[in-house]
Amino acid sequence: MADPHGGVGKSELVAGDSPRATAGGVSYIAPAGWTLLVQGAVTLLTAQEGDSQVAIIESTAREPDAAVAEAWALYRRAPPPPLRLAIEVPGRNGWERLRRYTYELSPNEKRSVGVTAQRHTNAWVVTIWDGSDATFGKRSAQFGLIGQSLRPASYERESFAGRKANPLDPARLRELDELIELGLEELGVPGAAVSIVEGERVVHARGYGVRQLGQRVPVDADTLFPIASNTKALTTLLLAQLVDDGKLRWGELVTEAYPDFRLGDAATTAATRIEHLVCACTGLPRKDFELILEFGRATPQTQIAALAGIQPTTKFGETYQYSNLLAAVAGFIAGHVAAPGRELGKSYDEAVQARIFNPLGMKRSTFDIARALRDNHAAPHALDIDAKMAEVDMAVNYDVVPLRPAGGAWSTASELIQYVRLELARGVTPSGQRIVSEQNLLERRQPYSRVGEFRTYGMGLGIENRYGMTSIDHGGGLFGYRSQMHWLPDHGVGMVILTNADTGGQLMRVVYRFLLELLFDGKPEAVEDLHTAARTIREPMAKERARLTVPADDQAVTALAARYEHPSLGAIVVKRVGAATRFDFGEWASDMASRPNDDGTLSFVTISPGIVRFFNFVVGNRQDKRTLTLREAQHEYVFVEAG
Repeated sequence: MADPHGGVGKSELVAGDSPRATAGGVSYIAPAGWTLLVQGAVTLLTAQEGDSQVAIIESTAREPDAAVAEAWALYRRAPPPPLRLAIEVPGRNGWERLRRYTYELSPNEKRSVGVTAQRHTNAWVVTIWDGSDATFGKRSAQFGLIGQSLRPASYERESFAGRKANPLDPARLRELDELIELGLEELGVPGAAVSIVEGERVVHARGYGVRQLGQRVPVDADTLFPIASNTKALTTLLLAQLVDDGKLRWGELVTEAYPDFRLGDAATTAATRIEHLVCACTGLPRKDFELILEFGRATPQTQIAALAGIQPTTKFGETYQYSNLLAAVAGFIAGHVAAPGRELGKSYDEAVQARIFNPLGMKRSTFDIARALRDNHAAPHALDIDAKMAEVDMAVNYDVVPLRPAGGAWSTASELIQYVRLELARGVTPSGQRIVSEQNLLERRQPYSRVGEFRTYGMGLGIENRYGMTSIDHGGGLFGYRSQMHWLPDHGVGMVILTNADTGGQLMRVVYRFLLELLFDGKPEAVEDLHTAARTIREPMAKERARLTVPADDQAVTALAARYEHPSLGAIVVKRVGAATRFDFGEWASDMASRPNDDGTLSFVTISPGIVRFFNFVVGNRQDKRTLTLREAQHEYVFVEAG
């Protein structure tokens, strides 16, 4: 990049994650392996692939829109993409104001652009995020590291280091109740269940709201929810127990434990150890669309075999890349080791039941969806295309069954908190039984990959030191559900939050922040964050709704083929249901909207609750055959008309 004032800056290859500062004193962390170029007011960080940048630009403009316009002129000397939306949110981490900008891009561009403008005293700092979807997908943690670490000069971050936690007395718990009830109302979440342990006692366990919209049956602490990816922590606990038994070693090659294990890259296969299956550090990308769209005939064996077709997209250990498939395979291999010769899924289920659920008294926790749905359970919900809360078709969530070690467990707030108690007691159950060694329990908390400024990922657990103290956690989500576990090892406090709506994700973040405010007299940010979340969820949805045609444009629907096929994602059958157009994927179906893109292409977008805009199919042609192209960050799938 040439200096806009005529000079040329000198570039530097960053050897390791490095604290740096701009000319104006704004601090940030430059990720390892990136190229850094500083030219006056412009700091440019370029990812290894060369197609994606983060530009940090200091401006003297008085207002954010003017600062952003100046930044674009300095960054590329060309107009930015069309602006979709600009949203003002509260400033944090020393910033007095913060405004976010999103831009209109067509799917075929395979590119993402975003801008933040942040003000400190009288100066604005504009950050431009501009790059390929593939690079954003594989380096999301490194992009996050830059953004999270951006601080104005002289800022001192909030710290709870050395503080003794306040007791969670009835008055504080009433405040928490009030916040949760307000959160349900503002975010439209039908129901939630929360449990909290303090010391050796569960001091809070109750439900809020209802199990299902339109019904009056309340959620209680014994209502079953899917805990989704929180299951990974149970899977790594099972692995730790097998290490204790001498049946596995963390450093053992996976091919020694399960000779049929293969990754798409021979070198990575040969280097992968048991610990790497659950550390998000092998360089294998997410490939979730194949797991969601074609799972009807999937088995543990087919999931293990699927790994052989996936190539790493970053070097081993280079950056964080989350993989549901690898974590699921870890659990199935654990089942194989625990009971050789048994069907892999059954042996995994039985091992978790016998080694974890039973000793912890988790009598109703299960991997059996049918059993859960016959019991006291919460139904899934999400915002529909008009941003109104609606029930989600449960059929789409059966995709987790063949991947259940990565996300298939169901539990209750009153039972899952017993697992959190085990973690706080370093392997000893509430009844006093040790079921895992302290050494191997804690081994799971070792940092394997960096996720952000204060966050790393261990073996199925997140480790965070944002406030000068250690917090361990994991979250989970299925369509229409969100769940979270947190515990503070040095303070003996832990929390479980289970919700029956996608917007529960925002609720959980607010509740955890509020818990920290109660415990450590933190800055009062949670309530304002809740109001902001409620506003910023719906504004982008309303903006995008204006681009969609619902029901889908009749002429565009008429031009579609009746059936499309993809070798690994299966078939799409196009149906008319009254005025609606529906894509039937076999295991589940969704109503569709049509969407004209700025580049002249046309998309069909899913609009059923839970998967609103989750899938975007671009209409096209290939060798005189009609096509629908679907993309996730690092993969492209072309469905071709059948016949």
